[in-house]
Amino acid sequence: MALIGGLIAVFVYAKLFPRQDRIITATVNQPISLANFPTGMDMANLNFVVAAQKSVEAVVHVKTESTQESYNPLLEFFYGDQYRSMQPVVGFGSGVIISDDGYIVTNNHVIEGSDKVFVTLNDKREFEAKLIGRDPSTDLALLKIKGESFHFLNWGDSDSLQVGEWVLAVGNPFNLTSSVSAGIVSAKGKNIGIIQDQYRMESFIQTDAAVNRGNSGGALVDMRGNLVGVTSAIISPSGGYAGISFAIPVGIVKKVVADLIEYGVVQRAILGVSIQDITAELAKEKNLDKMEGVYITDVRPDGAAMAAGIKAGDIILSINDMKVNSSGELQEQVSRYRPNDKVTVMLKRDGKVKQIEVILRNLQGKTSYITPDSSNDILGAKFGDISDADKSKLGISNGIKVVELKTGKLRAEGVKEGFIITQVNNKPIYSVDDLDKIIKNTNGGVYIEGIYPNGIIHYYAFGLK
Repeated sequence: MALIGGLIAVFVYAKLFPRQDRIITATVNQPISLANFPTGMDMANLNFVVAAQKSVEAVVHVKTESTQESYNPLLEFFYGDQYRSMQPVVGFGSGVIISDDGYIVTNNHVIEGSDKVFVTLNDKREFEAKLIGRDPSTDLALLKIKGESFHFLNWGDSDSLQVGEWVLAVGNPFNLTSSVSAGIVSAKGKNIGIIQDQYRMESFIQTDAAVNRGNSGGALVDMRGNLVGVTSAIISPSGGYAGISFAIPVGIVKKVVADLIEYGVVQRAILGVSIQDITAELAKEKNLDKMEGVYITDVRPDGAAMAAGIKAGDIILSINDMKVNSSGELQEQVSRYRPNDKVTVMLKRDGKVKQIEVILRNLQGKTSYITPDSSNDILGAKFGDISDADKSKLGISNGIKVVELKTGKLRAEGVKEGFIITQVNNKPIYSVDDLDKIIKNTNGGVYIEGIYPNGIIHYYAFGLK
């Protein structure tokens, strides 16, 4: 009876209280889209095909050929220079076509010291490339190949690129044809001290996209297939990919490319300040109320900042309304301008925000543009100053140092990097301007006297024609 009564109760309850599905539904009036992805992309089949297809045809393989002096120190000690020989050296990397008429951007370290540069497209066509110019300070170089209607990448916007956004690294790792790897933007404005130049300019995009040997000079693209950076470096204890790679922001690349095409040399503008990132320790030491901006530790006497009234201890908050919170970000913003350009600097002084107009100057403290140095072109070298300590150590009072060699007279005569030129044609050399004047006014031979860092004095002689 109890069982029958229970069945009857269940039947009656089911009739009186029908079951209701506990599913909440909502009507969406607007289409859903994901941030940072191309409009119209099928979200049911989300992938990187669009960006990859645009990129692989515009990324090229770069091969360099050069010669390197080879010698046996023991044989040379006993028998002289006749045991020296020149050995061929081949290097490789990547490049990105940025115009339909064949301009290609790559890394300076890919083509540095090369005698010839060859470019292979993704369709296997090969061209010998002409070096238009290079900029060791940003590790960029510009090449040109003959032809037209080349596949190329459009400029993207590295400013709007966000941490966490998907990107693709496209290049030629391990001497292979164009390959694609994906990752996200891990950080921006990174200064890692990897560029070996006195006036280095670093504000890297950090990603976790796989980059290996041969990827240098390749493309970092967004999901629309637009160029947002040029891959440049990895940090790895083993030399292989270890999860961290770096790319030069396209905002810097565009400026360097434009200058090299128009002037043959980068028109670099500087504020004329020494800067430091604001850390917790610095904020406590200087009694700063906020961890923002970039701290000025010193102001150059003949620089743009001093002329505008900027002082040591000021904190730069923005350049032309672009906020800066690291030395890399500040350098990146200033690098986009040329000497004599006017920028608005927002800074904080004694807790109060000020706005100052600054007319930028070049490395020589002037507002004029610079021209390619003729002695650099003829001699095939880049020169730098000598510290007072080195002068004292070597017992010299003047000279300029050969800091970089490429194809030219000095390299052909066996001059090595580090050589200090003290006299040319029996005239003392105190600056690059001194050397340039002598080269311009010399029609015949050049006689160079100098000293190496180990104290050995050496002489070189050659003709300019």
